[in-house]
Amino acid sequence: MIERPRRLRQNAAMRALVREHHLRADSMILPMFVRDIDEPAPITSMPGVVQHSFASLVAAAREAKDLGVAGVMLFGVPEERDATGSEACQPTSILARGIRAVRDAVGPDFIVCADVCLDEFTSHGHCGVLTEDGRVDNDATLAHYADMAVVCAQAGADMMGLSGMMDGQVGAVREALDEAGFADVVILAYSAKYASAFYGPFREAVQSRLEGDRRTYQQDPANRRESAREVRLDLEEGADIVMVKPALPYLDVIADTRATADVPVAAYVVSGEYAMIEAAAAQGWINRRAAILEALTSVRRAGADIICTYWAAEVAAWLREQ
Repeated sequence: MIERPRRLRQNAAMRALVREHHLRADSMILPMFVRDIDEPAPITSMPGVVQHSFASLVAAAREAKDLGVAGVMLFGVPEERDATGSEACQPTSILARGIRAVRDAVGPDFIVCADVCLDEFTSHGHCGVLTEDGRVDNDATLAHYADMAVVCAQAGADMMGLSGMMDGQVGAVREALDEAGFADVVILAYSAKYASAFYGPFREAVQSRLEGDRRTYQQDPANRRESAREVRLDLEEGADIVMVKPALPYLDVIADTRATADVPVAAYVVSGEYAMIEAAAAQGWINRRAAILEALTSVRRAGADIICTYWAAEVAAWLREQ
């Protein structure tokens, strides 16, 4: 035999030498939830993940930075909600206060990304304001996103995660940020965000009050070509990074996006993906560490430059050991 592929697999050193894709701490973002509470509150469907108090939020952000994680993505969990999610646009919102706390604690050399969406703040749980007949009003919602993004930028966020899947959201937020003097703030567009069954644990994490579903604005899981259109539109409106969410059921979409986009591509390994691996590992059915590393490597192999994952700090610690 002339070709023996096994030659390049014969020991750990050889496998490492020819490895095509590598996980890196500085290409990971850690999502975190902040709530105005005295002690962190465990999220039952996401073992190891909590709703942070301000003190634990700062401690976790410092730990992530020390481990080499690129940054954090913050989600606010308010105590009061209304039909328009009005708290989201206030400088005193739980999210704005969380941003300030992290920024003050970790300094400038650490990414603080704000989730710019209304679902955590609305009494009905949708990502925008509603019309009288209960539909999400796309264009009216854009004004709220613009105001919310400026508030988050003023608080110290240097990246905006636009997760609402409203048409025109990137352009509206970009214009608002530029006019407010925040031309350097990065827009991370959730360009291909699917109406997925894997968001369930997240809704516990933010205590969502969702009525109905989000299928009129998030993408149909059966559609692949549609994501290319969404990515194209976000790039034309000024997106700096484009995101695919969820990650593992949509590796084909990540690969498609990487093949066509000329900006960094991110992918979000969401709460349900996290919960599945944690649950199977807790039963002893899979090797937890190996499964986590394999799952994240598959996202990297598909083409993601950036991975948002609840395992970011833990994986960073493992990589440091290696």
